[in-house]
Amino acid sequence: MNLDPARFAAFIAARLCHDIVSPAATMSLSLEMLDSPGSPEEKAHSERTLREGAQSVAATLQFLRYAFGSMGLQPGTADLYQFKKLTDDYLKFQKPSIEWDLATTELGYGHARLIMNLVLVGLTATVRGGVIHVRVREEGGVKNVVITCKGDRVILKEDVAKALAGDEPESGWRPENIQPLFAKMTCDGLGGTLHAKTTPDGIVFMATGLRQQTP
Repeated sequence: MNLDPARFAAFIAARLCHDIVSPAATMSLSLEMLDSPGSPEEKAHSERTLREGAQSVAATLQFLRYAFGSMGLQPGTADLYQFKKLTDDYLKFQKPSIEWDLATTELGYGHARLIMNLVLVGLTATVRGGVIHVRVREEGGVKNVVITCKGDRVILKEDVAKALAGDEPESGWRPENIQPLFAKMTCDGLGGTLHAKTTPDGIVFMATGLRQQTP
């Protein structure tokens, strides 16, 4: 990987801002509508939209703070309820749904951070909806994470596959394709190996050989 750290940081920041801009813009428009003349029905619709936008912004910010911020770098064991709730709340405002199969006694903060980033990678394969299934197993003293994306029109994008392998996409690094690289870096930090493939069951993203805890 040949990417200047300053450019990497700029691309990550641009990606995070992009995720927040849409619901924030919806809130701004709803406020304008509330301040403008209109029928009671229009006002009620604007108020509902404003509330939904505020909920979306809050869920997105809390999820991204965990997935990209310093919380995921802490040593020790993550709160499974909190981690799942943050992810569930974020997915409420996305097209696919999420299913959990966590057969593990505990997750480190680094593991939780990696799963969140793999869920974000899963969203690239389910832009038209579907299901993101999260499976975690412990085998031989290490953890393995499998994200399976199911749906009628799931797809493994070429630039995503390249970024997950640490290779620069043909179009170059951009805010649109930088997050899968961040997922790989997170996986590497846990001593794991990241794979992506298309199977009869859907698109599968696997992180194998993960250490029990973040160093």
